[in-house]
Amino acid sequence: MIPTASRVGPGMKIDIWSDIACPWCYIGKRRLETAPADPPRRDEIDVTRHSYQLDPTLPEHYDGTEIEYLATRKGMPQEQVRQMFGHVTEQAAGEGLAYDFDTLVVANSARAHELLHSAKERGLADAVKEALLSGHFEHGMDIGDLDQLVRVGVDAGLDEGEVRAALDDGRYKAAVASDIDMARQIGVTGVPFVVVDMKYAVSGAQPPEVFREVLDKALAEQAPAPRVVDGAQDADACGPDGCAI
Repeated sequence: MIPTASRVGPGMKIDIWSDIACPWCYIGKRRLETAPADPPRRDEIDVTRHSYQLDPTLPEHYDGTEIEYLATRKGMPQEQVRQMFGHVTEQAAGEGLAYDFDTLVVANSARAHELLHSAKERGLADAVKEALLSGHFEHGMDIGDLDQLVRVGVDAGLDEGEVRAALDDGRYKAAVASDIDMARQIGVTGVPFVVVDMKYAVSGAQPPEVFREVLDKALAEQAPAPRVVDGAQDADACGPDGCAI
């Protein structure tokens, strides 16, 4: 997977806005992870994960299924939502993910984003994000439940007391809000949203080759060809036919 450690020296910066409650964000995560063409390049990439909420008005727990929730929110027939889930599940399977919308627990993702910020400070954001996405879409985890979130943090290497205290007192709420505000400022209207070196943006769970093309372009621009400075026309030099004498 793409490392999330801080960059030291020259490298590539990737900023990702996503929501734990977004099925395309997990698919996009997998596709981006396979985008770098060679292992050395992966070591040069610094990933920063940012919070985003598709539905901040959702209660901590929704008494209904994901199909019922989306049908109501989007004003769509349940059968149409079910067909949409079938398509998403098929796409996820192509990335090695086993989505189970029948057991998915609909819950507000705000507190899970707070956990992610706690993990980010300790270099564990990727492990926690992976666990949250897998738990939510594959294993029926309740991402709004405090105890389940604490368990995710502990399994990733966080201190149980610290995690529980942080989620209880809401110390990372401002950080989550700041991420969402930044997304608004740069024009993010949907996730996943990937920005490379704050120059190139990729919206949606694009195929790996699209991400790879953007990464290659950004990398090439980091090492531009040197510009030759004009000097004396008769300066001595060596060439294919020998050296000036």
